[in-house]
Amino acid sequence: MTRFLQARMEGVATRLHSPVRSTRLTVVLGRLLGPAFLICFGTGLFSHYLQDPGDITFFLTRPVWIYQVTQGIHITVGIASIPLLFAKLWSVFPELLKWPPIKNVWHGLERASIALFVSASLVELTIGLINTYKWYPWPFPFRQTHYWLAWVIVGSLALHIAVKLPIIAEHWRKRREPDGASRPAGRWPRRGFLAAVGLSSFTLVLTTAGQSFGWLAPFNLFAPRRMGTGPQAVPVNRTAAEAKVLALANDPGWALQVTFRGRSAAYSLAELGAMPLSEHQLPIACVEGWSQYANWRGVPIRDLIATVGAPADSLLRITSLEPNGGYRIMTMPAAYTQDAQTMVALQLNGEVLDLDHGYPARIIAPGRPGVLQTKWLKSVEVLG
Repeated sequence: MTRFLQARMEGVATRLHSPVRSTRLTVVLGRLLGPAFLICFGTGLFSHYLQDPGDITFFLTRPVWIYQVTQGIHITVGIASIPLLFAKLWSVFPELLKWPPIKNVWHGLERASIALFVSASLVELTIGLINTYKWYPWPFPFRQTHYWLAWVIVGSLALHIAVKLPIIAEHWRKRREPDGASRPAGRWPRRGFLAAVGLSSFTLVLTTAGQSFGWLAPFNLFAPRRMGTGPQAVPVNRTAAEAKVLALANDPGWALQVTFRGRSAAYSLAELGAMPLSEHQLPIACVEGWSQYANWRGVPIRDLIATVGAPADSLLRITSLEPNGGYRIMTMPAAYTQDAQTMVALQLNGEVLDLDHGYPARIIAPGRPGVLQTKWLKSVEVLG
């Protein structure tokens, strides 16, 4: 049986043989894919900890575009990694057909690291790409799954590199071919194959990164969001109807509740509008990758909480009118509260906030993910 399987496997491997496939090609693809995954890992960690900081108390509010850039890079590099990953799988696929599949403990460790890395990477890139379209056909929570898979990928990648280090070192640099050596025949020259992979990644980036970077916006063909679209020329992720706040947001009796150590105040929209307002150009950037600069005008939140005697460096709990939803309640660390550009926004691009942008009032803070820029405000509670 073993001889039969070995013969069959070798027959299939022979039919799949291509002169383009080589250890050198696999190493070259790995040199591109490894840094791409590490960039996604680092920018993904930054996004995750902004949403779930735990005991971390240090947050960057400058430059104001820091999250816009890091998340744009995260999504863009992730999309560019898709052709690289499939090209690497294509380059090593015949290795899976060797028999016996596991020769010894060391070989088994190598196979396990590859299986874990490949399966986790395929799932990670797939759900990440689908998430940019806000489509969630799976029963598990996206953010937590995406986060832990990233650790699995980085861990298995480190193990894979450690196991393959001698081979990687041997093929890291291009070998000089002896004079007169003939090149292997084939339909695809190696450089042509790499050029096709590079062109695929470049095309994907060119046609999707325009939702994150304004200078690429004219080429944005396939990304789900486009700059300059939506109410008041700003895209919308979640409408008022989807959030089920139409009646509450349009209630003429709406007032923003502000509380601190037993002191409480309620401000109507007219009263908020009568306060000293500030105006800033700030980007709103979402975890799906799209972002847009806009002109926001409203009450600086440190001035608002000062009306109930709270210090500017306060930790806040901000609640939306939304009856449910994972981001209905948001905690704002002191770094954002005391920033002069963090505000309860009442206007967008010179007009009263559109209902889908958070009318009657919403939060805008520099350097924060869009999901934390709470819309349809109900209350601001000073925690300390």
